[in-house]
Amino acid sequence: MLIKTGAEQLKGAGPIAMLMNPYVFGGYSLYGLFTVSLTLALRDGELSILYPVISLTYVWVTILSSVIFHEAITVTKLLGISVIVAGVAVLGMGGKKQ
Repeated sequence: MLIKTGAEQLKGAGPIAMLMNPYVFGGYSLYGLFTVSLTLALRDGELSILYPVISLTYVWVTILSSVIFHEAITVTKLLGISVIVAGVAVLGMGGKKQ
């Protein structure tokens, strides 16, 4: 969401302009933090569970895009979200028991 907001404000397309934009910089910083967190989670977690949970990002992006950027949520998008959520739930049931 931050990268999209920053991209709309970019004056130039060069890497310096991108780094100087606080939204783009913040978005990529959070992306880096996410990558570090995922790496730590992968030490003890199951790959087959963690990666499907990441797909929930598509759900959040669709919802936030509607709220922040006023993008339409179509029937097709709702169907896709339903499939993602159902898939993550089914895969989550197959995880190892602690």
